Amino acid sequence: MTAENTSQPTDLNEETRAIWNQNASFWDDRMGDGNDFQRILIGPASERLLNLQPGETVLEIACGNGVFARRMAQLGVHVIATDFSEQLLERARVRTSDHPDRIYYRLLDATREDQIVALGKERFDAAVCNMAIMDMAEIDPLMRGIRQVVKPGGRFVFSLTHPCFNNTGVAHCAEEININGDVITTYSIKVTKYLHSGPQKGLAMLGQPIPQYYFDRPLHVLFNACFRAGLILDGLEEPAFNHPHDGSKIGRMFISWVYYHEIPPVLVARLRIPN
Repeated sequence: MTAENTSQPTDLNEETRAIWNQNASFWDDRMGDGNDFQRILIGPASERLLNLQPGETVLEIACGNGVFARRMAQLGVHVIATDFSEQLLERARVRTSDHPDRIYYRLLDATREDQIVALGKERFDAAVCNMAIMDMAEIDPLMRGIRQVVKPGGRFVFSLTHPCFNNTGVAHCAEEININGDVITTYSIKVTKYLHSGPQKGLAMLGQPIPQYYFDRPLHVLFNACFRAGLILDGLEEPAFNHPHDGSKIGRMFISWVYYHEIPPVLVARLRIPN
């Protein structure tokens, strides 16, 4: 990872967009219809908190290659799926063969409040943003925009790498001890930075062409952005790989999130728009 970047948010946002456009093909090939993080942790938790009802209209922010948009369409909702990467949107369109009448893909920069509001005030029953907030140079415009386009009483669900346990200031540790002839391995997290962390580059997937930016935010910064916009937190999940069969496709590396049954790599939150 690189040292902290001192560029202004607008510059970082455009650089981040360029990086995701360059990584789009690799990301889509690896993600497909969902890796184990999406299939086991993120998707199920997001569905529980969204509690989607057939016929609803949902806004998706940072849809990537459309894996969750396609899932929501299967559940009978209409999706406006947005991303700021033209290349990822093209990949999403190619993959959308089922229920194409329920998904509309649109180029949108989630750091631009005006672009979000232009979709229509109080148009959506719900909104979702999976695993992208930590990739955004700014999040206040997103929260303010969501407050305006989701109907009163509606919900906004987002997931992200866990701010406490899965950020650029974390090291993964494994220790082996011999107890009566049995070798026992324990897994832990060492946190060296949490409260103050500037933009850092890292890899979401090994082998990706270009490292992308992470914008780590401690919990108070993350949720205060929600509260400033008038959103109300009323649901929270911290999913982890808790079963022996979890992570079968991740690969049994010596240190993998598969082994961290007590430490969640993901945080999923639900915010309500006040009536």
